[in-house]
Amino acid sequence: MPNRREFLAAAAALVVSRRVLADVAPNGAALPVVTVYKDAGCGCCKEWVKHLSANGFVVNAKDVLNVDEIKRTMSVPPALESCHTAVVGRYVIEGHVPASDIKKLLAENPAVQGLAAPGMPVGSPGMEQGGRKDKYDVIAFTRDGKSRLFAHH
Repeated sequence: MPNRREFLAAAAALVVSRRVLADVAPNGAALPVVTVYKDAGCGCCKEWVKHLSANGFVVNAKDVLNVDEIKRTMSVPPALESCHTAVVGRYVIEGHVPASDIKKLLAENPAVQGLAAPGMPVGSPGMEQGGRKDKYDVIAFTRDGKSRLFAHH
């Protein structure tokens, strides 16, 4: 039976190993940097950035004057728009998409332009409001505007 010191050392090692594992994609590769284009005054965008950071992503948040221009450049379909647009690897992430869905996208590497959580669903990462959590979908979309369900929350 381990003594107290051995137990604490093992527990600390477990915490560190879980944190290190959280910083890699499900396929074992290091997570790419996420660049987030957002309005400087948007509080929910800041909270989404915190969510990504807490889930192992390194985030480069860029305040821009015209987020709509970024959306057009990244071929985000108007029906899927939200308040911020991000780029991770070769993918566009629109809105409050959970970090777990982004990790799944990176692991599966599908032939899509990106993912979107249209609108600003209450209870999605960055949009927490007490215990309320609305159901919402994360949609995969292609450059030519086709879309399909990627995840349901």
